Amino acid sequence: MLPHEHVRFAHNSERQFAKLLDFYGIVWEYEPTTFTLERDREGRPVQAFSPDFYLPAYDLYIEITTLNQRLVTKKNRKARRLVEQHPEISIRVLYQRDYLHLLVKYGLELPSQLVVAGLDPNAEPPVPFSLGRRPRAVPTDSAAESA
Repeated sequence: MLPHEHVRFAHNSERQFAKLLDFYGIVWEYEPTTFTLERDREGRPVQAFSPDFYLPAYDLYIEITTLNQRLVTKKNRKARRLVEQHPEISIRVLYQRDYLHLLVKYGLELPSQLVVAGLDPNAEPPVPFSLGRRPRAVPTDSAAESA
């Protein structure tokens, strides 16, 4: 079984993205970290953010946003606050248009999904599938032993 077959995702878009990562052999974790963005006067969390995926080899969080514009704005705000509070963290927000183009480009869904969304299934995607970062060099067992 592939890793995406063992996880219960909140949304089908997350499952499809995990399936794509599995296909390319990219190790991922689903919602592994919840970051507190705001606390009340007593120090209790009042706003938190759990990015959808963490890609350890890229040291990168991915947030998939395929919902309505109001929620996209909210997620963008949370991603910005996360980076403001933790500048060492890298996050990339994947928007509905990017996601739908990935589905077609990699054959994960029928092109009719693009027609419903008002997108041209034959158009080039605005951004190629890129994580925006190169994978980190992960030491092999032999390299670790010689160190």
